[in-house]
Amino acid sequence: MIRKPNSFNYKIYNLLKKVPKGKVTTYKILAEAAGTKAYRTVGQAMRCNPYAPIVPCHRVVDSKGHLHGFASGLKKKAELLRKEGIEIKNKRIVNFEKVLFEF
Repeated sequence: MIRKPNSFNYKIYNLLKKVPKGKVTTYKILAEAAGTKAYRTVGQAMRCNPYAPIVPCHRVVDSKGHLHGFASGLKKKAELLRKEGIEIKNKRIVNFEKVLFEF
């Protein structure tokens, strides 16, 4: 477990570690699991993630299954997701509802 008292980012990182390979979650779902509506702040936590790939920020997409923001670029994000068996077309997760992980 990654720990740092009273830190939003660390709370998000610990939640995200629960998302299994072959699944994705959304910024909104992560925020709600953390007890907040700070969806954009979740995105900022992903951008600052010093624990990748232990904390798999590549598994976070928008609420419609579109790929957004990734420090190494969207091409790399898509590559990592495809390696986990997730199909992507036009920067969107195919069968999004089937691979969506909710807490």
